[in-house]
Amino acid sequence: MTSLILPNYDGGTREYSLGDAPRWNRPAAPLTSRRAYAAAHVIPEVTADNTSGAPARLDWDATLAYRHELWSYGLGVADAMDTAQRGMGLDWDATQQLIKRTGVEAASVVSSGAAAIAGKTVRDLVACGAGTDQLDLETLPSGPGGLQAVLDAYREQIAVVTEAGPKVILMASRALAAVADGPDDYLHVYSTLLQEADRPVILHWLGTMFDPALAGYWGSDDVAAATDTFLSLIQAHADKVDGVKVSLLDAAHEVALRAALPAGVCLYTGDDFNYPELIDGDGAHHSDALLGIFAAIYPAASAALQSYDAGDPVRARAILDSTRDLGKHIFSAPTFYYKTGIAFLSWLNGRQPGFQMVGGLHSGRSVVHLARTFELADRAGLITNPALAAFRMSDFLRINGVGA
Repeated sequence: MTSLILPNYDGGTREYSLGDAPRWNRPAAPLTSRRAYAAAHVIPEVTADNTSGAPARLDWDATLAYRHELWSYGLGVADAMDTAQRGMGLDWDATQQLIKRTGVEAASVVSSGAAAIAGKTVRDLVACGAGTDQLDLETLPSGPGGLQAVLDAYREQIAVVTEAGPKVILMASRALAAVADGPDDYLHVYSTLLQEADRPVILHWLGTMFDPALAGYWGSDDVAAATDTFLSLIQAHADKVDGVKVSLLDAAHEVALRAALPAGVCLYTGDDFNYPELIDGDGAHHSDALLGIFAAIYPAASAALQSYDAGDPVRARAILDSTRDLGKHIFSAPTFYYKTGIAFLSWLNGRQPGFQMVGGLHSGRSVVHLARTFELADRAGLITNPALAAFRMSDFLRINGVGA
């Protein structure tokens, strides 16, 4: 049994012994009981600048290999999302390359006929965010000119995703939040885009705990009023909406919203605190998943979905519950730094050569926070190579002065 000394929040230390390597099985057939996308992060070149404001230079081999790993567990990939550091280091030039390359890789997986994704399409395997982050908010005009700039920016990004083959996710827009003057402006922009869409898209509602710049989205700081606007949009264009991803970390709101959605429109939970009960459902409805935490817990998430497929919801729920403490910790306040924990686990498990993130975001969490991430991941059976993880964790602690 491997053990090491971990730091405590009170300034002390403790000895921690790792568990045995887990045994998670990849699915032998496509997952069918729930739709699930893991929102994957990106892996930069370790020798790139990787500081705030520097152009993103990605390690394409490692970044795309991570997506193949997720697909091998039967999960779809949600790409070019906030997990991939949209608005926090991943610039539009790099994002375009990510969307195009992921589309090519997804097509290769589809054509391979792998058991876990047999019969799936590229759109089943990958959905990509289309937003407006190529705009400079400081020079964005107000009024109708600003709304037109937002529309044109969305159209540019939608075209890139559509041409690459993935499903389009209409991401929440900082630019729209900055120029919109009430609900009607949101309805104008989104209705126009949905009318123009050639295939159903996913609508993304991201809360301020993930991005403070999105305050007042859908035209109101009142969640009930914003929800009414959101629902009116969906009801008017239900044939163009595949589903909605809601990331408000409010389980009661999500349950009420999914019950109010038109038939055929999915609710992809984005609640990284309450996903076990939301995915499990209430007997009448369940949530599907488009989750950042799934990029950290994907072997367990896949096992849970396999259990739902096998008619064993009790085991499925137990597996999801076993990962809840890790999810709550990774997504603890300030929530917008959750990406750091996902990249840290990726590095511990040997999925990337160094603990680096574009924009310098690897410094977004404390040493003690990451040590707790390590411990909770181990307890959930998500340290896939304990010897490697212990070696890397020990090096990380020593370099950061723990036990020096």
